[in-house]
Amino acid sequence: MISRKIDKTITNHFETNKSALLLTGARQTGKTYAIRKYANNQKLNLIEINFLEDTTAKKIFNGAKDAKDVLLRISAHTRQKTSDANTLIFFDEVQQCPEVITWIKFLVDEGSCKYALSGSLLGVELKDIRSVPVGYMTIKEVYPLDLMEFSMALGLSEEVLGSLRECWEKQTPVDAVIHESMLRLVQLYLVVGGMPAAVQAYIDSNDLNVVEEKQQEILTLYRWDISQYDIDNKLKIREIFDLIPSELDAKNKRFILKKLNEHARFSKYADSVLWLKDAGVALPTYNVKEPTVPLKLNEQRNLFKLFQNDIGLLASQYASGIQMKILNNEISVNYGAIYENFVAQELVAHGFGGSEHCIYYYNNKRQGELDFVIEQDGATVPIEVKSGKDYDRHNALSNVMTNPDYAIEKAYVLCNENLVTRDNIIYVPIYMTMFIDKKHLEKKQIFRIDMTALKQK
Repeated sequence: MISRKIDKTITNHFETNKSALLLTGARQTGKTYAIRKYANNQKLNLIEINFLEDTTAKKIFNGAKDAKDVLLRISAHTRQKTSDANTLIFFDEVQQCPEVITWIKFLVDEGSCKYALSGSLLGVELKDIRSVPVGYMTIKEVYPLDLMEFSMALGLSEEVLGSLRECWEKQTPVDAVIHESMLRLVQLYLVVGGMPAAVQAYIDSNDLNVVEEKQQEILTLYRWDISQYDIDNKLKIREIFDLIPSELDAKNKRFILKKLNEHARFSKYADSVLWLKDAGVALPTYNVKEPTVPLKLNEQRNLFKLFQNDIGLLASQYASGIQMKILNNEISVNYGAIYENFVAQELVAHGFGGSEHCIYYYNNKRQGELDFVIEQDGATVPIEVKSGKDYDRHNALSNVMTNPDYAIEKAYVLCNENLVTRDNIIYVPIYMTMFIDKKHLEKKQIFRIDMTALKQK
């Protein structure tokens, strides 16, 4: 059984909250499985209603008077008791029945049961709902397994993980044997990716053909979603989605809309790019005019790169046989594109992107291009991704680091070499991307102002 960070998130939520929990994210990222696993571990009475499989379930809310009436109808529909305080009612595929969202406030207020919700395409389907119950529903986004979760699933010990984290925190080199083993593990992750079904297929069989079959099934499902959920723009969305691998393989990796149509303009395709982001199946990375905080104010949405939501899915979209080429470290593979997609995926999973945030890069004709720019602890941190031996050649990064207008204190170069620090540039093994996370400020931010001079004497 694969352990995930979301497992702890779900447990902590229900231990500390009375609100409902909504898991969102792309299809096949493990949302439903996580809720079922929690209910089983806690020995809860699970009442599961899947609105995609059970289309008649939508009628539960038609003409309902109040929460007790809804619970009575749920009991009648499922033939299960809803009065038990140990009951978890799980509404799955809620994009098919948005009415559930409007009823959650009343159900939580009634207080008889715990509530969990899950669905895909929620960023698309629920954006127009005005009555999202703030304070009554907590939303968590579920991503494919990140590298740390993948490594643990394959047997990485807590002891080794702890030693890697210590090296990261103290900025000391990793043991040579562990370093080489982790690089091999990254190569495998680039092929298998983080989709739970693909990871489980690899664990069960070690057969990359079986893994690729699972990946192709997921890609087919994504294309089906595109055809079903946006009738007016489905052709544009499908074209953009299918063009992601070849655009990443290009020299500058920036998505060129004219590849779709020589007359294409961003204004015409902006909604289609946003649909892919909201559906969780693609990760747009926007250019910033200056690498200064807040990055949001510097973003240029008409200049963007578009990454796959899962590195394994990207690999399966390339030419047949690329998986073994990656594992054999063949020089014919464009590792630059693959490494960058991996890093983008990690950054999003660690809080830098997702439905509410964006990830960024910087490209300036005079200074050059930075692969990624993030905000960490209120400061700008540039990130360069290097797949080859020339990892210490980075003109753009050097230009930015020496520019006094930016006052950048540190930068990361993610590469295949062991950890070393030179001045304020930290050369980091690519696998240590797992430790780059968005720091959260302490909850207490107390500030007092002296009003003495402004008071009447």
